[in-house]
Amino acid sequence: MDAISDIMTHHHRACDELFSNMENAVSSGDWDSADSAWKEFQGNILNHFASEEETLFPAFEDVTGNSQGPTMVMKMEHEQMRSLLDGLKQAMEERHAEQVLGVADTLMMMIQQHNMKEEQILYPMIDQALSPAEPIIDKLTLSAE
Repeated sequence: MDAISDIMTHHHRACDELFSNMENAVSSGDWDSADSAWKEFQGNILNHFASEEETLFPAFEDVTGNSQGPTMVMKMEHEQMRSLLDGLKQAMEERHAEQVLGVADTLMMMIQQHNMKEEQILYPMIDQALSPAEPIIDKLTLSAE
């Protein structure tokens, strides 16, 4: 059985690949591929946020008794990224390549910093607190395998 940190880190990488596919398609002017990659990325990252916010973080908070710590920070960052996703969606709909790539750069920087905090700090804490992890892993609804 994989650790929660392994599963979630794997999903981070899958989302990163989808995001890169979207950026590459926009850069080459292939808007059909860009739209497809965008929709897949958006669905996966929002699903990732929901899996954390609705399943993983509450389970961790229940065990630790702390909802004001690292999970609160991660949820705030999710909200900031959702705002950037909204801007990216609008730029994609308008087929404005320069704007898409500008927002994408900002979003990717935020995603990388966010993922590093989760992977190096929060997920190891979750692995330690939620053992055995099987009941939580079974509730996670991630895709982009």
